[in-house]
Amino acid sequence: MIAGVGASLRTLTHAGRDLVLPFDPDEVRPGHRGATLVPWPNRVVDGRYTFDGAELELALTEPARGHALHGLGSWIEFVAVAKGPSHVTLEGVIEAQKGYPWRMVVRTTFTLDADGLTQSVSVVNESEQPAPWGTSAHPYLVAGAGGVDDWTLELPAAEVLRVAGDRMIPAGLATVDAEDPARFDFRAPRPLVGVQLDHAFTGLTADADDAITARVTAADGTGVEMVWDAECPWVQVFTSDQPGGTADPAHRAGVALEPMTCAPDAFNDDAYPYDTGLAVVEPGETATASWRIAAIV
Repeated sequence: MIAGVGASLRTLTHAGRDLVLPFDPDEVRPGHRGATLVPWPNRVVDGRYTFDGAELELALTEPARGHALHGLGSWIEFVAVAKGPSHVTLEGVIEAQKGYPWRMVVRTTFTLDADGLTQSVSVVNESEQPAPWGTSAHPYLVAGAGGVDDWTLELPAAEVLRVAGDRMIPAGLATVDAEDPARFDFRAPRPLVGVQLDHAFTGLTADADDAITARVTAADGTGVEMVWDAECPWVQVFTSDQPGGTADPAHRAGVALEPMTCAPDAFNDDAYPYDTGLAVVEPGETATASWRIAAIV
């Protein structure tokens, strides 16, 4: 089921079991659970960036850390512009505003078939100037019985983005085997018990079909996988560690896997010595990305 607010994936099941952490139709969406993240994923540090010579400042939507979090589309209403028995296309508009002075028309299509649920996102720049752009999704994957500490993660990522302090400001890339392999190296499947992650990874390895696949599996071998391609050279992994701990039902109840077209704070691309993947969409042009969620049975 898809919610119009934020073009959010509300529920997804296979053979009666949840593949994502759900929320109810009459419930205010918990945080960014299942939301489509546009026109940037993750954070813009201090909400400030410079683009095409202009200094811009965004509202701080993550006040505890002082950043602009997960774009401008999470709480706008997307409306259905096409639908059928196995697909729906939603459209939303990011209007030009303080801090992001471009009009971007976003369309996202969810298609359900035997291979799983595929979401594609496209944007058209309806402004007269080039616009910075990034996108992602924010599903919390559920492998099966239990929670994060009962599951195994497989992630074909060779590099992890270091972060500085509680504000999680990017602090450079490191290889997963050199930085802290017990925490970051999941190139071979490994249990998540006791592992806390809220980190971006890159250096992703694709298979022979140019697909990048991350898997979360339960002890009985069931699970869920997320598949994407080179349009998303980054992925954020969050083990849903909540400030309230076990008093919060969402605490370590799902693994957020967020394939991203760009790195955290990519709007400040010039500040970093690595390729952040920031896209610049020219007037009238389109940018696209997609990913798929499927059951492991």
